[in-house]
Amino acid sequence: MPRLHVVRGPTLDDPVTVLTGVSDKTEARLARLGITTIRDLLLFFPRRYEDFSTITPIAFVRPGVKTTVRGRIYDIGAHQTKYKRMALTEAILGDDSGRLRVVWFNQPWLARSLHKGDEIFVAGEADLNGGLVMKNPDHEKVSLRPQNVARLVPIYRETEGLTSKWLRPKVQSVLPLADQLDEFLPAELLPRRSFMARDEAVRQVHYPASAAQLDRAKERLAFEEMFVLQVAAQMAKRARKALTAQPVRFDDSTARGFVNSLPFKLTNAQRVAAWQILQDLARQQPMNRLLEGDVGSGKTVVAAMAMHHAAHAGFQSVLLAPTEILARQHADVVQSLLEPFQIDVGLLVGSTPASARKPMMASLAEGQLPVLVGTHALIEEGVQFRDLALTVVDEQHRFGVGQRLAVRQKGERIPHFLSMTATPIPRTLGLTLFGDLDISILDEMPPGRRPVKTGLVPPEKRADAYDFIRKQVNAGRQVFVICPLIQESDKLGVRSATQELEKLQHDVFPELASRIALLHGRLKSAEKEAIMSSFQRGQVAILVSTSVVEVGIDIPNATVMMIEGADRFGLAQLHQFRGRVGRGSEESWCLLFTDAEDPQSLKRLQAVVTNKSGFDLAEIDLELRGWGDLAGYRQHGKDFKMASLLDAALISDAQTEAVRLLDRDPTLGGEPALRRQLSAYRQVFALD
Repeated sequence: MPRLHVVRGPTLDDPVTVLTGVSDKTEARLARLGITTIRDLLLFFPRRYEDFSTITPIAFVRPGVKTTVRGRIYDIGAHQTKYKRMALTEAILGDDSGRLRVVWFNQPWLARSLHKGDEIFVAGEADLNGGLVMKNPDHEKVSLRPQNVARLVPIYRETEGLTSKWLRPKVQSVLPLADQLDEFLPAELLPRRSFMARDEAVRQVHYPASAAQLDRAKERLAFEEMFVLQVAAQMAKRARKALTAQPVRFDDSTARGFVNSLPFKLTNAQRVAAWQILQDLARQQPMNRLLEGDVGSGKTVVAAMAMHHAAHAGFQSVLLAPTEILARQHADVVQSLLEPFQIDVGLLVGSTPASARKPMMASLAEGQLPVLVGTHALIEEGVQFRDLALTVVDEQHRFGVGQRLAVRQKGERIPHFLSMTATPIPRTLGLTLFGDLDISILDEMPPGRRPVKTGLVPPEKRADAYDFIRKQVNAGRQVFVICPLIQESDKLGVRSATQELEKLQHDVFPELASRIALLHGRLKSAEKEAIMSSFQRGQVAILVSTSVVEVGIDIPNATVMMIEGADRFGLAQLHQFRGRVGRGSEESWCLLFTDAEDPQSLKRLQAVVTNKSGFDLAEIDLELRGWGDLAGYRQHGKDFKMASLLDAALISDAQTEAVRLLDRDPTLGGEPALRRQLSAYRQVFALD
């Protein structure tokens, strides 16, 4: 008996090359859009829609209005124009109400694929040009399932060589495979929330039967994205609470002693944050708190107060900073704050010589060094604590997940964890990506900090701005100059900074040439240190720097922050740069240099001029540019395709349902599909 040959149909995990018409070249183009498998193509959702669903009789077509017409071809032909030898395809369409001339440019093949008598849809804008004419419209032969006209038409993100018109039939060909998608929302949740099934939502979001069905599909898909993130965050939070840390007992007299030793008064925000942290330290569950506040809001003082408390109770603390410059600054500040209590502070960075490193490691392992500050060097083997109770990470988004976990595993028990950031995180983002964290916000500046005056400098005002900078330097002040990337291949922006240095030294401030220095990420540590020391001492008047170098050093004498190509930076980043000046008693300025002319860029920059709050700017940036541009947050699994991080109601609903599910099924034993979906967040939230 002959064996039957079973032909297997495509599956979601097959490469896109199994589809007809996908060549090697097309495969590479699809990969640029993040599409390598059929699943990727199916979940590549439209970014917007053209509404060509209403069919208009020809007699009612009006100039300048997007319209869809259904008509029969009465005549069609192609010819070349006398001037510029352009190929034109012209057709006359008719319906019961009238006639319409249609013209396509440089598409002569249409005269061969469309024929007299064909019934077609055309969609576009008509002009009055010796009568009503529609130029270069989308078109399609009349059928029961139109793709490009006579419906809500999906518009996808495109790349060179791949248009939405090419993508539509490919997507439509794989829509039947939506049946293979996991339904990972809990079964009881779907009817309670009146959600569409997942396969139907995916089909409707590509080719909606109506605007109402599209809204229902989007609602379902946005919810599922936020729900998975919330489940991951809530699971991480519960897992942490099941662990035990070393409680650091709260001592009122110790806390008061530290506050009374300070040469300044804490802000109310600092007092509240310190109280929250000290209460967390006293618990057996490991603290997992984010301390956020603008540059200069006093985060290091709050962290030092927690370290002081841990040291007083006989435990050790560690502070991890992303750069050597920042680590040295933190060590200096923490040392000055803890010196009155005879608490030693060690500094471990990549350039620490072996002769100093060895005794420091021995002292650390024996428990005699209560506080250690450093860079990635802290993560290396051989760095062992005797009784580590508190880990502090500054600008934690600058470190990979593995690095952050490594520094938390330096002691016998899980230490309390405090992360600090000067990148303002929108409040809604705090509820979502940081759902496993408790958050303390420093939203006040210490008294005496004067607001920095901010202004846009268009090309015609550049000379005036340079004159102003010259006067500031001649008055004994100092200036930062920040340069953007000028091409993708120059990841550190070194090229633009080097060009800026040469321009300032030779063309703009030749009399100051010897007092202008360059700082960038490719310099050796010793060179960076020497330049920053010269800047601190006032020998360097103008410091030109790339944006990737964390110029976290405190220069009270710096009164001007000049930012070249300001339109290339995110708003939160511009606000951080601005926070580097205004630290002394003198009035300070932030000058945003831009050649941009498009309204969107100028609107963004105007927001920096008018908004002094980093949190407000972060919200605006999120709305205008999306969450991927907020520093470092792409590492949180994936981009959202449907969910908005500004939708507080969606976040709240998803969080409520996540808590309800985990109360009922803490290990998700009854939700295998959801467990698989969590893999994108497993490492981020340390779910294993």
